[in-house]
Amino acid sequence: MTMKKTKEDSKKEMLFKKKNYTFLFIGLACMTLGFLLMSGGKSTDPTIFNPEIYNFRRIRLAPTLVLIGLGIQVYAILTTTKK
Repeated sequence: MTMKKTKEDSKKEMLFKKKNYTFLFIGLACMTLGFLLMSGGKSTDPTIFNPEIYNFRRIRLAPTLVLIGLGIQVYAILTTTKK
């Protein structure tokens, strides 16, 4: 016996909705900004120490933005939309 595929069965439903994708891109942008803020601080002369690598932006702000971005990513994956 063969089963006929109906139009309803062949229609695939997307795993995520627009809201999920919006949060995914917001989280990705937040993580990207965090990694960009973390970069830099290189000294022009390798024999001279540059204390700029220990400033607030690289030690506190950038890792916090990356962690917030990861949290947004988890929220975007776990949230469900109600029909």
